[in-house]
Amino acid sequence: MVPAGIRDFFEASASVSGALIGLLFVAISVSAERLAREEAGAQVYRIRAVAALTAFTNALAVSLFSLIPGEKIGWTSVVVAVTGFSFVIAALMSLARLRQLRSATIRDAAFLLGLAVVFVIQFTEGLGIVAQPGNSGDVNTIAILVVCCAFIGIARSWELIGGPSIGITREVTALVRGHNSGQEPGDEKPSE
Repeated sequence: MVPAGIRDFFEASASVSGALIGLLFVAISVSAERLAREEAGAQVYRIRAVAALTAFTNALAVSLFSLIPGEKIGWTSVVVAVTGFSFVIAALMSLARLRQLRSATIRDAAFLLGLAVVFVIQFTEGLGIVAQPGNSGDVNTIAILVVCCAFIGIARSWELIGGPSIGITREVTALVRGHNSGQEPGDEKPSE
């Protein structure tokens, strides 16, 4: 049973998730050429697209079913968690099959593992709600996981469209390399 105080969250979450899925479809249409390639590297983009869709769909399904009167959120959480976890396993197998598990795709694998953790927790909390429908703590945890799915989906979508990435590791490495070569930060190498 979803407590009355959190119904507004799930209403807003359903709206946001639906809008994000629509924007993802736009992003996929913009990236269609990259996704359609037959080369092995294109599989990473397809995995990013499906990961974003899986995360957003998870948030949408849980949010919508939580609004239906009765005890729907528990079983919905269990089912979408199993579905999502199945996707993660398939995506990791795909990367392994294509021998794509190298440093360039470690971040993609880490995102997939993070998504798997969300699904395992969601599965556990969903079963908790099925066993004790009045446990609002499990519902609150699932609400937090819905937020996590939205953020994961946004991050995957950003990478899908090739949005710029400024990571701390990359920037520290660039500073160290620049310092070791005697080059001042911001100096560019002369073009030849």
